[in-house]
Amino acid sequence: MPRKYGNPPVVEAVCEFRFEPGDWDSAIFGLVWEEVKGHFPKRRDVQQSGLQVQVELRLVPTPPSTEQQTAPEPRPRVQYLSDDGKSFLIVGPDVLSVNRLAPYSSWQDLKPLARRGFDAYVSHARPKAIRRAGLRYINRMEFPGEKIKLDDYFNFRPFLGTTLPQDHASFILGVEFIYPPAGDALRLQLASVRPAKEQRLAVILDLDYFTLLPDSIRVQSDEAVNWLDRAHGRVEEIFEGTITDRLRSMFGGEA
Repeated sequence: MPRKYGNPPVVEAVCEFRFEPGDWDSAIFGLVWEEVKGHFPKRRDVQQSGLQVQVELRLVPTPPSTEQQTAPEPRPRVQYLSDDGKSFLIVGPDVLSVNRLAPYSSWQDLKPLARRGFDAYVSHARPKAIRRAGLRYINRMEFPGEKIKLDDYFNFRPFLGTTLPQDHASFILGVEFIYPPAGDALRLQLASVRPAKEQRLAVILDLDYFTLLPDSIRVQSDEAVNWLDRAHGRVEEIFEGTITDRLRSMFGGEA
């Protein structure tokens, strides 16, 4: 049975769909809002989509390009927010994102918002196909003291062998799991980050589940939600396998 924590470490959960380019009309912004404003009554324009919590963990640096590049022209996007601003949709040409910031309650609360946003978008934008679907959970944990014994809290952690120094400062590691035959993947990353207070250690645990193949999900509500359920189950399974009981106790145990 899925665990429910009283104090979950989730700082942002994101369901995102990217669609094959189609005919976009700016009137779609208002049409979508008419369907969702009962749950998202606030509206504001944004220049680009993205996580409120900006986390970029790169295992391999991207080499600089020798070709002259020009920045793409920003595409209009609109954000529809709940009264408290903690839940919101981002809608734009060929993209829909459904986000929840802390405090996070449960998947059973987030999933209906994802379905409602998906149905409203597809109804009016009429995308041709889903190019990519993703479900991402960013977890942040802070520990008292500037050093901890990572294996007390994480089953997924840096391994330094017996000949390397065991004391280290910042760290980053990651792995990608492939789920055939559907062609999905889950990218798991753990990294130290700047703490909010001195004399503390902060860690980000980032789980990003996504489709590898375009058109692997049809543009249908039930199929999209079934995929999200499967994605969430696998994210939850990897999350629980990554942490220890000692860390679980920090999240308040079962709510």
